[in-house]
Amino acid sequence: QVQLVESGGGSVQAGGSLKLSCVTSTYIFSTCRMHWYRQAPGKERESVSIISKDGTTIYADSVKGRFTISRDNAKNTLYLQMNSLKTEDTAVYYCAACLGPRYWGQGTQVTVSS
Repeated sequence: QVQLVESGGGSVQAGGSLKLSCVTSTYIFSTCRMHWYRQAPGKERESVSIISKDGTTIYADSVKGRFTISRDNAKNTLYLQMNSLKTEDTAVYYCAACLGPRYWGQGTQVTVSS
């Protein structure tokens, strides 16, 4: 069974930073593009960022310039560095993998207060 385990969520004031991590298997990490999604209360889940196996990245306009996605292939770990956080970034953040995405983590809560 494929597992993606996120960590690093928490509460922070606006303007602050958080770094999310997601660990998965070697097979998934070496085979698939990796994603970060988020879902705010009362809203649909949205794509935040994507990173392909070769390191190519894509960002949602709402986070461009503030968030950085990266991957450590030696540790099978995906990261999301979030800087200059805004209250509207409050959401549950999910790590996901492969086309679809097919595989999802359990999510980690990020709360940004004013």
